[in-house]
Amino acid sequence: MFLKKMLRAILATFEPKRPGIYMGHARTCDISFGYRMGAGFPGDVNRTHPVNIEPCLVDPSAPPTLYGQAVVIDATSQGVRPLVAGDSSLTAIYGITVRPFPIQGQSSTNYGASNIGAATPPTSQPMDVVRSGYIMSTLSGSTAAVKGGTVYVWVAASSGSHIQGNFEAAATGGSTIALDAKTSFNGPADASGVVEVAFNI
Repeated sequence: MFLKKMLRAILATFEPKRPGIYMGHARTCDISFGYRMGAGFPGDVNRTHPVNIEPCLVDPSAPPTLYGQAVVIDATSQGVRPLVAGDSSLTAIYGITVRPFPIQGQSSTNYGASNIGAATPPTSQPMDVVRSGYIMSTLSGSTAAVKGGTVYVWVAASSGSHIQGNFEAAATGGSTIALDAKTSFNGPADASGVVEVAFNI
């Protein structure tokens, strides 16, 4: 008996390894993400073709305050500036401010310590402006954007959810201007209010 066990043990060392025993399917709890991925940051040019970007001087007395903001050319300084209440008779904008990448925002206590997407444009140097292309911007107001929907720009002073120079999906008499049919929303905004604008396409 002892020799038999010993012989089996010796032979077992020369036998190929056998696969493990099948124990059946394991039960898993598969999940999916129920939230939409963020669309991007205001001022991001999210499609590189087609796009026309032009470097522009800024109006030193009224420089752009946001990325993804509608701007026009100031007649005096020949630089770009945000729209103001006196622009309510305009029928077009010059372009939309572009967020450079990478960018390191300035902080008074720790240089570069600004939140992602929270940086503001420079006030004393040229900046890029989209003249034609797809760009991310912030949707103001309470009306949701729809794909192909008309784009309006709030020109009145900022009030509540309406931000001067930002885009809106509904007209308000005396406070917004409508952009022509070559400009439209490319879908609804994300949870942060960031929306894609097809400008001058």
